[in-house]
Amino acid sequence: MAPSHVTPFAGSWYPDRPAELTALLDQLFDSSIERTGSTLLPHPLGFVVPHAGLAYSGAVAASAYRHLQADSPERIFLLGFNHRGGPPNVSIPDIPSFETPLGTVPIDLAARELASAAPFALVPESQVCDHSVEIQLPLLWKAVPGVPVVPLYVGPLHDGQRSAAAQTLAGFLGPRDILLASSDFTHYGEAFDYQPFPSGHGFHRRLFQLDSQVIAAAGSLDPSLFHGSLRELRSTVCGRDPIALLLETLHLLAGDDVFQQTLDYQTSAEITGETHHSVSYAALGYFRPDSFFLDAEAGRALLASARATLDRLRATGERQSVPPDSPCPALARRAALFVSLHQGRELFGCIGTRNASLPIAEAAPELTLAAALDDPRFPRHRDIPEDLAIEISVLTPMRRVRDWKAFHIGRDGVCLDYASRTELLLPQVAAHGPRTATGFLEALSQKAGLPPHAYSDPRARLSLFRAQVLA
Repeated sequence: MAPSHVTPFAGSWYPDRPAELTALLDQLFDSSIERTGSTLLPHPLGFVVPHAGLAYSGAVAASAYRHLQADSPERIFLLGFNHRGGPPNVSIPDIPSFETPLGTVPIDLAARELASAAPFALVPESQVCDHSVEIQLPLLWKAVPGVPVVPLYVGPLHDGQRSAAAQTLAGFLGPRDILLASSDFTHYGEAFDYQPFPSGHGFHRRLFQLDSQVIAAAGSLDPSLFHGSLRELRSTVCGRDPIALLLETLHLLAGDDVFQQTLDYQTSAEITGETHHSVSYAALGYFRPDSFFLDAEAGRALLASARATLDRLRATGERQSVPPDSPCPALARRAALFVSLHQGRELFGCIGTRNASLPIAEAAPELTLAAALDDPRFPRHRDIPEDLAIEISVLTPMRRVRDWKAFHIGRDGVCLDYASRTELLLPQVAAHGPRTATGFLEALSQKAGLPPHAYSDPRARLSLFRAQVLA
């Protein structure tokens, strides 16, 4: 085995002086809190993180590393790649540790054990050294100092090789291990031979829309759908192979019980003001459904807020929300929500949003007022009955699926995107409506103003989600 590897990226991609590097990392973590808030989702399974110079992508990456810091994992399986190109395997550098300006990042013994199974291979470190892996080392030291890593350089694997690698990797992962895939997203500009639209008016919006399509494809946890979307968009996502291996491994570990959350997103163009050349940075987290749901205390506080909001509306006629009186940190998180009001067995109003644009504490009372007053299916200016039952649905993120048969009635909600129309049905609708999967999806299509079988049209896009129902 070669001696410990001293990273060559210190002094260029980030400061090589410990005090200066520590100050930069502190600044990046503080900036991340300002950008995304202090609330973290519990029990992560994996992340996608960017790998540009820390001054550029470090604040976005920190949103993932703050989750790592809170989770205290036992090992990190770090999936990078070689920008210079590499063999069609998963290369493991033959070294015991990395040396950074802040200290030693040890390499776990699992690295050598993995190397005995194809397509993994132990190689001299000089053959694979790349910033996709090594830019993560200072961030790892900041978040989880001393935690060992398993550095994996993922080459261009065909489907069979990737499946074999995922099977082997899944067998090594314990309940306290984390997968980390390193990738930047859209590389825009003449230098990358990728200019799908001009750099003028609307540039930032169009770039975000382009990246959003790729991120949604990654959220499917389907490597074939992900790679297909990249081909369709001629995407310049550089870490496609590490991401695809992460997706397949997570699917083996947790099946359909994984949902992707965008933790932060920014482009170099936003930082520099230069729109002729831009690289996109996204931090994506992967969690089981219950990571998105509220505990009992937060749920009670949210329902009390909705009830107080209705009581104030009934008493004063004023449209004024009443925020929760409990300081539950989880209510500061942004999430997609729906509020349904029922009078007996009849729906009085239901309004929600699939976009997590407001903190839960703000969104729930606002949506309660909207459900009472703004549902276009019911007459306006109605009296607000005292006996209205309140139901708040806290949604997971959406997960794209290729086939409607992935839908499980009673468990999943569904969102249908078809041309310019978007509609969804909450999972609990099945309890009082269609009792079969096809009946549920036909009802969704008709709710969107489409023919009953529109959900099965190849042009339709279906996304599944779960919901925590508070009542």
